[in-house]
Amino acid sequence: MSAVNVSSVRPAGFVLIGFPGLASVQQWLSIPFTIMFIFALAANSIIVFVVRHEQALHTPMYFFLSVLAVVDIGLCSTILPNMLQIFRHNPSFITFESCFIQMFFIYFFTSLESSILVVMAYDRYVAICNPLRYASILSTAFLGKIFCAFIIRGLILTALIPIFASMLPYCSSNVISHCYCDHMAVAKLACTDITNNSRYGISVAFSILGVDVLFITFTYVMILRVVLKLGSSAARLKAFNTCGCHLFIIMYFYVTSLFNFLVYRMGEKVPPHIHVLFAVLYLLVPPALNPIIYAVKTKEIRDSFLKHVLRKKVNPATNIPV
Repeated sequence: MSAVNVSSVRPAGFVLIGFPGLASVQQWLSIPFTIMFIFALAANSIIVFVVRHEQALHTPMYFFLSVLAVVDIGLCSTILPNMLQIFRHNPSFITFESCFIQMFFIYFFTSLESSILVVMAYDRYVAICNPLRYASILSTAFLGKIFCAFIIRGLILTALIPIFASMLPYCSSNVISHCYCDHMAVAKLACTDITNNSRYGISVAFSILGVDVLFITFTYVMILRVVLKLGSSAARLKAFNTCGCHLFIIMYFYVTSLFNFLVYRMGEKVPPHIHVLFAVLYLLVPPALNPIIYAVKTKEIRDSFLKHVLRKKVNPATNIPV
């Protein structure tokens, strides 16, 4: 499909070209992304299934994990099918309305991902630092209120991004040098000043991601202070191993997402295909890694997987399937 200029301030749609300058190899790129997509869908679906069907996993910790899995499914499903279509039929056309709907869901699911990471960090803090009050602190009423607050926060702040962007006049090129309808990649096509859109986008990023990462960092510092006081070196090593894995995926998510937001404002020297690659990976890698970090390393999840998916019994004494 050839890229065309449009004379209307509201074109019929946009042309997504994928990775700028890499059109000749995009078919090959579809292979690892397809594998990552299938794995993320399968692994997160299994987590939701296992947590739902295992009564012993009906606790706040595993509830958070299943909600994270649902968000991860939504996040990668928002961009991967369209991306794979670009790789097969480069470039790909997306309608005006679909572009901004996709934009909303990308930022809404990203905000929910961040929110759940915050709650999971707080869950670990209470479990380690105040275990006797765990059930009373993380009550059903508290969880309901905090999730409603996070959903409202995400809806209000992120919904305005595509709304404001859709009101811009698009009277020049309709070609988006990206794999999906990223806010600034689309807004830069407008034939008007987009300073306010840029400022609002970065303010939302720091209001959600910036605040959340500060809270998570403080929470894990408090957790590590308690861990360092443990008498057993084996217990300390286990806690460090668990916290280290969690912090790796958390920092990856926040560093790459904030990098994506900042490159549009201050990273003119970053090659476009490198920027787009980071913009894609910050949305796709966490959904693929979260099941490994949070589920595979958890004995209760592994046992429930053997029981409900593979239909094998696990000997509680030996932890060996029989």
